[in-house]
Amino acid sequence: MYQDIILDHYRKPHNRAEQLDDEDTHVHHSNPLCGDEMDLRIRVRDGRLDAVVFSGDGCSISQASASAMTQAVAGRELADVLDLSENFRQMMHGEEPPRIDDLEDGIAFQGVARFPVRVKCALLSWMAVKDAVETYSSGDSDHEVAHDA
Repeated sequence: MYQDIILDHYRKPHNRAEQLDDEDTHVHHSNPLCGDEMDLRIRVRDGRLDAVVFSGDGCSISQASASAMTQAVAGRELADVLDLSENFRQMMHGEEPPRIDDLEDGIAFQGVARFPVRVKCALLSWMAVKDAVETYSSGDSDHEVAHDA
């Protein structure tokens, strides 16, 4: 079942777009060792993540994870987005996150934790949304991060 969810997000990604009208923050994350690249754009209204879109290139895991992440975080308060990002990180490192059900389709990536080389692929977008919220909160509008494997 989880494999079907991942394949569905990869084949029909949600919230994939190059631009976002009235965006507040844009972050670029990449993993130079595997080639995954992610541009994430957010719009914040009244303390909530009003809209989030992603674009980029990468493996099926990174692209599907980005799609699932955008659905899980859209409309949530910024503090909640940070909590969800941390819950996903914990899950990917084999820990038991406190709010796993709140990850929605993100829970489908739990099995990826058994493949350490793919963990960073799944984490890329979740770390990007964390960075986007923190960048927005600091008053900046753009940020770029290259992750080491």
